[in-house]
Amino acid sequence: MRRKKWWLSVLVAAVVLVMSACSSSSSGDGKQDGKTVLRFATWDTGDTLKIQQDIAKEFEKENKGVKVQVEAYGDGFDQKLAASFGAKNPPDVMYMWDFSTYYQSLEPLDAYVKKDADLKMDDFYDGLFNYSKVNGQLYGMPAGFSTMVVYYNKKLFDKYNIPYPKEGWTWDDFKAIAKKLTDKSKKQYGFGVTAEPDTYDLQGLVWSNGGSFISNDGKKVNGVMNSPETVEDIQMYGDMVKDGMAVLVGGKNQQSGSDIFKSGKLGMYVSGIWPIQGFKDAGVDFGTVEMPAFGSKPVKGLISSSSISIAKDSKQKDLAWKFVKFFSSDKAIKMRTADLPVRKSVVEETKVMDDPLYKPFYTMLEKASDTPAFLLNKNWSEINRNLPAAINAVMLGQKAQPLFDKAVKDSEKYVSQ
Repeated sequence: MRRKKWWLSVLVAAVVLVMSACSSSSSGDGKQDGKTVLRFATWDTGDTLKIQQDIAKEFEKENKGVKVQVEAYGDGFDQKLAASFGAKNPPDVMYMWDFSTYYQSLEPLDAYVKKDADLKMDDFYDGLFNYSKVNGQLYGMPAGFSTMVVYYNKKLFDKYNIPYPKEGWTWDDFKAIAKKLTDKSKKQYGFGVTAEPDTYDLQGLVWSNGGSFISNDGKKVNGVMNSPETVEDIQMYGDMVKDGMAVLVGGKNQQSGSDIFKSGKLGMYVSGIWPIQGFKDAGVDFGTVEMPAFGSKPVKGLISSSSISIAKDSKQKDLAWKFVKFFSSDKAIKMRTADLPVRKSVVEETKVMDDPLYKPFYTMLEKASDTPAFLLNKNWSEINRNLPAAINAVMLGQKAQPLFDKAVKDSEKYVSQ
C-alpha cells in the first residue's frame, strides 16, 4: 500500500509521462500506425507482466484496428498514476486498489455493467466488490485477490505428533500447537509474528474478535480502535512473542517469515497467496488452513484485491470498457495464472477448490464481508499514521491498551476533516 506523495517526484513523473505518451503515438489523435491506441497501466513486472501483455495481444486479435499499449509502472505505480491524473493524461485503463484516493479520477462502472447483462455479475464473488466501491458506486472490476490463511510445516507437525489443523480450530488451539512446536535451542518457533506489520493485514484478525480499527461508518475511532476486542487481538500476538512461542520476523535486521518458514524453523506463518510458489520451489512440505476463531465467534476474512478501472479523462471509454469486459472474461482469467480466479465458474472448471492448498483461500473469501478501513474514511492514511508504531511497540513487549489509547488521541483530529 503505497500512499506516499512527494510533489517534486510527482511533477517530474508527470513530465516524463506526458513526453512518453507523446512519443509513443505517431499522431495526436490517439492513433499509432493507423490503429486506435488503448493505454493500459499495470504494476506487474517479469512473468506477471508477460501475462498482461499476452492478454493485450488476445484483445487485439478480437479487435482489429486496436493497439493496446501496456505501460509497466512497476514499483512507481501509485506515483506515476497520480502524476498522470494530475497532468490530465492518464492511461485509459489501469490496475487499481486504492479507490479511496483515486475514485474521483475514475469512471463509475455501474451504467456499463447495467447495459451488459452477459457480464454475469453474480458469477463473481460478492466480497470482492466491497473493495472496489466508494459511496455505493462501482469503480473497478475484480482482477485478482488473496485472503490470509495459516501456512503450516507438515514435517514439524509430524515430528511432534501434532494433528494437522482443520477448519473450525481456535486461537487456543493455535497457541497450544505453537508452544509444542517451539524449541529455542534449535532456534525453532511455533509462529512468526511480523515485527512492523502493515495494519491492513491485521484487520481480519481484529474483525474476527468483534473489533475494528474504525467504525463501519468511518466516523469514529475512539472506542473502536482502542476497544477491548481490538486490543486483545494485538496483545495476543505480543504475548506469544513475549512467552517465546513466536519469533519476530520481517523487521530491521530480521529474516522474513517466508524465509524462516522455508528453512524449516517455523511451524506456522500467516500470509496471503504470494509465498506459495516459493515454498513449493524450496521443497517445503506444507499445508494451508483457514484462520482460527476466537472461541465461538465467526472468523472474518480479509481480502487483498486488485481491480481494473477506467480513467474518467479517457477519450475512448467505450473501448476501455470493452477491454475491461474482456479482462473479466473466463478466457482472460484463465490466462492470469499468477492470480486466484475471481469467477465462480472458472474456479469450478479449473477445479482450484479441489487442491487443499488453495481451498482455504476461497473459504476465507466466503467469510469476507467487512470493508477495510482505508475505504471507510478518505483520511485513513493520516488516521493510521500512529497505529503501526503502537503495534510494533506491543510486539516488542509493551502493553497494548495505553498505546492504542494514545494512537486514538493522536488520530481523532483527522477523522472528520
